[in-house]
Amino acid sequence: MIEKCGYCCTKIRNINVSFGKKEVLKNVNIHIHCGKLTAIIGKNGAGKSTLLKAILGEVKHTGTILFKDRENSGKKIKIGYVPQKLDIENSPATVYDVVVSFTSKYPSFLPKSKKYYEEIKEHLKEFGAESLIDSKINTLSGGQLQRVMLAIATMPYPDLLILDEPVSGIDRNGKEMFYEKIHYLKENYDLAVLMVSHDFEYVKRYADKVILLDKTIVAKGKADDVMHSKEFVETFGKVEG
Repeated sequence: MIEKCGYCCTKIRNINVSFGKKEVLKNVNIHIHCGKLTAIIGKNGAGKSTLLKAILGEVKHTGTILFKDRENSGKKIKIGYVPQKLDIENSPATVYDVVVSFTSKYPSFLPKSKKYYEEIKEHLKEFGAESLIDSKINTLSGGQLQRVMLAIATMPYPDLLILDEPVSGIDRNGKEMFYEKIHYLKENYDLAVLMVSHDFEYVKRYADKVILLDKTIVAKGKADDVMHSKEFVETFGKVEG
């Protein structure tokens, strides 16, 4: 467990993205605090995935992304990322191979490093996935794959964990396990978590802050406040509860 500092945060300032003449994001400003889960919601085409790609440095953008730690050292931010899906349908790789390829410079085609194998297995245990280490990645269920991807994204533990629709296509039990693990990580490892989601039930239960995005931020605050706002109703209609 990491002691909570309460001072670190990721500051996303005035992010703008355009594709040609099409404006996709405009003046997006978000403070993501450590030990908190910030959920981004919005209709299709609102710019949610584009925002994540901008933060990850995968699309050209203007604006700044700063990480402030306890010492205000201005160090480069470490980001962990769990995508919505992984193209592994025809992959012959094992879970061990995939973890090695994502987290080290040790070539996965070389004989297994016993030390690193045990380190990976111990880290997978944190996510209830240690028994999967020798399994073919393309044989895993959706829930198993997401637990493995979450393990990869937190090896080592990042300053900011980004989740893009992380439980899409996963059954209810798998969703419960995933969100419980995210809650555990943010509480015990002081992780700042930024998540795009359409699962309003889970957003209400687990998010500390909700942002409604439609190219720019149109509403933000506690889940209940955002989901009963005029802007939310105009976008999605009324949500029960």
